[in-house]
Amino acid sequence: MSKKFSLVMCVGAVGLSAGLSPAAAFERSYPVASSAAIYAGQPAPTQVAYAQRSNMGGGFIEFLFGDEQAQQRSYHAQPTYDRRPVYPPAPEQMTPEPIPQQTMYGRGYPMEAARPGFDPKYEKQLVEYHGKERAGTIVVDTPNKFLYLVQPGGTALRYGIGVGRPGFTWSGIKSITAKKEWPSWTPPADMLRRRPDLPRFMEGGPENPLGARAMYLGSSLYRIHGSNEPWTIGTNVSSGCIRMRNQDVIDLYERVHVGARVVVI
Repeated sequence: MSKKFSLVMCVGAVGLSAGLSPAAAFERSYPVASSAAIYAGQPAPTQVAYAQRSNMGGGFIEFLFGDEQAQQRSYHAQPTYDRRPVYPPAPEQMTPEPIPQQTMYGRGYPMEAARPGFDPKYEKQLVEYHGKERAGTIVVDTPNKFLYLVQPGGTALRYGIGVGRPGFTWSGIKSITAKKEWPSWTPPADMLRRRPDLPRFMEGGPENPLGARAMYLGSSLYRIHGSNEPWTIGTNVSSGCIRMRNQDVIDLYERVHVGARVVVI
């Protein structure tokens, strides 16, 4: 107790000799941080300061034995404390790390397989035609998935098509016996036996598998019709019908008439 009291008296004496009160002397030696409130359960705020040190040792010893100019430099070199308490962020305020795209689909969440795009080689185009069919005839090239509408002057309009699956392809000569816009669809009995899940009747419209237009071939159940599945053009996909993109079947529909000759090879 006597040693602590002697130290205090020494500080007070030096402070008075410099024209300062004992309280001011202690302020000069120990800058006091802000009295921010700290509540129970909260961590104490962290304060970090970097002071310039002279070659005399700094701190309380430098105050006692350094000159007044050095004391002023040391005092003013102290950085300003951030008076706000520093607490770690609450869990709900923390931003989660981004999830890599390839890990977003794990077990139980399979990524849907992307459908292939429409192959541009099946776009409608005018090509040379050196066959024997006259203008206005439709020629269906089943192996190469093309439909030709013969034009005058040795040319033809060529469209991409989808044809029958293995076991459902056919060949022959037919004629267009009827044309319908946005046709309804009644699956034939043999198709219903294979696919009992199909509806027994379906009104015409964008969701109808016959698409925007249909041209019926003779007395058969086969048609040249549109499709709302353009990615199937260029494939073996149907039960014998010739399918086209809706925009292509509309174009063909406007160019042909009932009675037109259809050659399927």
